[in-house]
Amino acid sequence: MRPAPLAGAHARRMVKDMTGAPRGAGTDAPTRGSHPSHPDIAVWRPASSADVDAIWKLTLAIGDVDHPNHVTTRAGIANDLGSSHFAAERDSLLGFDRDGSLVAMGMVICPPGQETLVRSILVGGVHPGRRGRGIGRQLLEWQVARAQQQLSAVPKALPGWILAYADERAVGNPALYAHLGFRPVRYFLSLERPIAEPIAHVALPEGIRVTPYRPELASAMLAVRNDSFRDHWASQPVTEEQWGAFLGTKIFRHDLSFAALGAGADGNDKVVGFLVATVNHDNWERQGFSGSYIDLLGVRRAWRGKRIGNALLAAHLQAARAAGYERATLTVDSANPTGAVGLYTGLGFYPTNREMAFRLEH
Repeated sequence: MRPAPLAGAHARRMVKDMTGAPRGAGTDAPTRGSHPSHPDIAVWRPASSADVDAIWKLTLAIGDVDHPNHVTTRAGIANDLGSSHFAAERDSLLGFDRDGSLVAMGMVICPPGQETLVRSILVGGVHPGRRGRGIGRQLLEWQVARAQQQLSAVPKALPGWILAYADERAVGNPALYAHLGFRPVRYFLSLERPIAEPIAHVALPEGIRVTPYRPELASAMLAVRNDSFRDHWASQPVTEEQWGAFLGTKIFRHDLSFAALGAGADGNDKVVGFLVATVNHDNWERQGFSGSYIDLLGVRRAWRGKRIGNALLAAHLQAARAAGYERATLTVDSANPTGAVGLYTGLGFYPTNREMAFRLEH
């Protein structure tokens, strides 16, 4: 669960012309004639569950160049293709060369959590060996057209954003996005911390305690996630389906995830904070170290200022040390309104690189 991904009057006008549809007009995918036409691509077609391995292989090749310290999991790709809010026939496009090799992939994901914002998130890319020939630009044009159709089909009077993310090491992406009117609007910092460094004890106020993750806490932790992230940029509520898919992945670690319990008005404990973490062994060779990844950390707004976040992080670091890992990593919005950057750096995390969020407004 890494952060969200890809304006001006000319850009908005151009995109509207590509879709030809006002909001609420329908969800038909771009027609066959609007698919890219490139001499290097013999076949453009939607993805299916049978393509998971090919998409994963392409994603690994892209990651080696664009974001070498982390890779997408095969299970993550399968989950995206199988989610109820993703229609692969309309929301994906694969490009194969004459040898039948997959060299380009695009997905357009419109998450169901739409409380204050409707998002279409662009995911994909072109094999590094086939770049510089215009394939990526054509694929991105198709994705933008599909994203505009998704946004137009939502019968809610909410802002609509097309989003994409790019690591700063993916040097060609900013110019590609700018060509279609996207602009960089947010920076996310990747942070690391050596686990061997001292871990300070965190004293919590009376009535608050940290406990290891248990499946029976999952629903309450989701409620905390949705409450604590309401004031985060581009964040919208996560559904039970999305939460269950994340907690059900092989890389999710029960032993490295924690909940903070506080006494409610009725005297019973309730979840007031949470931390969930994963371990992806496929990242270790690229990173050059073994380690855990802190996917999400949140505290209910009414319970902030009580060092709950510090205690959850300390519990995770202690558990990661006991597991024998070398470092803990995470990603944080550089302009996080809760002061999260200061929290992490105060506990010994330091920045390693940045990821940019690009936006095109509907």
